Amino acid sequence: MMQIVLVGLNHRSAPVEVRERFSFSQDALEEGLAKLYQKKGVEECSVLSTCNRVEVYAVSPNTNQCVEEIKEFLCEFHKVPLEFFSPYLYVLVGHTAVGHLFRVASSLDSMVIGEPQILGQVKEAYRVANLKGTTGLILNRLFHSAFFVAKRVRAETKIGSHGVSVGNAAAQLAKRIFHDLSKRTVMVIGAGEIAEITARHIVGLGIKDLLIANRTLESAEELAHRLRGRAMRIEEIHYNLRSVDIVITATGSQGFVIRPQHVREAMKLRKNEPVFMIDIAVPRDIDPRVEEIENVYLYDIDDLQGVLEENLKIRHEHAKRAEEITVQGERDFGAWLDGLSVVPAIISLKKRFEEIKLAEVQRALRRFGDISDREKRIIEAMASGIVGKILHSPLTNLKRESSSSVGALYVDAIRRLFQLDSEFLFLEEDDTGIQPIETNEKD
Repeated sequence: MMQIVLVGLNHRSAPVEVRERFSFSQDALEEGLAKLYQKKGVEECSVLSTCNRVEVYAVSPNTNQCVEEIKEFLCEFHKVPLEFFSPYLYVLVGHTAVGHLFRVASSLDSMVIGEPQILGQVKEAYRVANLKGTTGLILNRLFHSAFFVAKRVRAETKIGSHGVSVGNAAAQLAKRIFHDLSKRTVMVIGAGEIAEITARHIVGLGIKDLLIANRTLESAEELAHRLRGRAMRIEEIHYNLRSVDIVITATGSQGFVIRPQHVREAMKLRKNEPVFMIDIAVPRDIDPRVEEIENVYLYDIDDLQGVLEENLKIRHEHAKRAEEITVQGERDFGAWLDGLSVVPAIISLKKRFEEIKLAEVQRALRRFGDISDREKRIIEAMASGIVGKILHSPLTNLKRESSSSVGALYVDAIRRLFQLDSEFLFLEEDDTGIQPIETNEKD
């Protein structure tokens, strides 16, 4: 039977210096999916990579083999030995993995409960995997179920109220540091979604001046225009460090944007006036050795946790109802998934009885000799009626028990008792009968 397997690490299980080693850029994600999908034990797969988590979702008939192959993939792709990250990994299988994804999509597993960005990130992870052809029947259904559950959570609870995000937390931290920001200059490095959210929050706190730096100057100019700030090229940040009090970085760079030598030079020019740096990027933008410099105070994304706690109380009050919604979604998906093994067994059982019926009807008709068409129809109808009545109770019970803890035992017993074939296409039953479902299968 196919099982859903999850292997991952997140902000709870691993520090930022571990998480950043396993993050996937857009290009790396597509390349990684292609390589992961080639593993023999992986039938379907998708990778979710954010600043707070890297999670591999897969479908496999052999969970142990699948887990080992995912670990092997992570080692090979990121060129990191297993012993480096193995202590930080979690492995979830079956309904537990399903419930975890539903909680992730609903932002119940986020550093900031209720933050809206994670659902978009889950959707993007699924979109990329779907376009690459690495998802099939089970993951397609799983991710769409996760989107539905997340939508219900947003609609039926207030978990998204009282705007709290990593960007908000960064701005609040800056406010705590300086109290009065009206005379402070802030530099935001990056022009993506998180950078913009952070910049908007900090502008709302009444700063004196805002600088936006980005590799693409046009993007920096667009954001600076919207927020009434000034744009500059990322190459200019080292020169302008001398004039800023707060630096917030949120780029997608794979290397450090700010290094110790840059900060030392800036500190000399600003006569050692304190500088606060908040690095909310993963991988990190600021070399952690910067913190060793006198009067430079560096915070990374993990340091924001304390700031966030005070802003989350009201969201936690609504998290209980959100948890109930995700649990119900997990049960519904589990019933559908368990039913996948029952439908093929039902089809095979009906087919086996139909073959027996046809053979016995033909034998009886040969013994009768010449009889009318009406008599033939009566015999065939009688045989069909007998088969239908014999199968009614077993099939009803099989369907009912499919989602129970003994469902797999029922299916196995049916297959053994009637010597049914063990290999079937996945099918789904609708109101008109049992119809085949198209899946993305490996060549």
